[in-house]
Amino acid sequence: MAETTVVAVIAAYNEADRIGATVNAVKRIGGVSRTLVVDDGSIDDTAKVAKEAGAAVLSLGGNIGKGKALERAIREVDEDIILFLDGDLAECAVEGERILEPVLNGEADMAIADFPKPQKAGGVGLAKGLGRWGIRRFTGQLMREPLSGQRAVKTALVKNLEFESGYGLEVGLSIDILKKGCRVIEVPVEMTHRETGRDVAGFIHRGRQFADILIVILKRLINQ
Repeated sequence: MAETTVVAVIAAYNEADRIGATVNAVKRIGGVSRTLVVDDGSIDDTAKVAKEAGAAVLSLGGNIGKGKALERAIREVDEDIILFLDGDLAECAVEGERILEPVLNGEADMAIADFPKPQKAGGVGLAKGLGRWGIRRFTGQLMREPLSGQRAVKTALVKNLEFESGYGLEVGLSIDILKKGCRVIEVPVEMTHRETGRDVAGFIHRGRQFADILIVILKRLINQ
């Protein structure tokens, strides 16, 4: 039987300060044979740093958003499993091994990272709550981390899937994968990344999240 192959796909936008550490951490994950960084129109040295760290780099002509960047990257994937990670994880990207393991072992079709409690106060949970409600509304499954972008998934399940372009990406992906009858689990990890606080920028960010998730849910209500 042929060995199962794994590619780590990292969408990054202006992550020159962290992408090198992220790529180096991924090298320590057993089973990952290739790392593909999708440079989503960065105006800093993200692509250069990623290449120097040993990753293959797919540079896009402009910033098209994480969802569409990942959709574009999937066209370049021939491996059996994709490990989706964010570019700002730095050293803790090695924790991706925890979500990869159950997919490699056949225990799940998609595994999602369940982050620890944030180190600083964020929002009041409206976006996350809406995401949970939407996933449960369409699939019956209750999720702790509906917005987590750190996921291991069988490539065949996402190869021809249309990814949402905004912050509703993860909620839409969970709904679409679960509606296929797939096994989706959440795995506790010790990951951290950039957090938004309770300032104006943070509330604007979470407002956009809420709006994008609502759009994803409404689209699926209309099309059901």
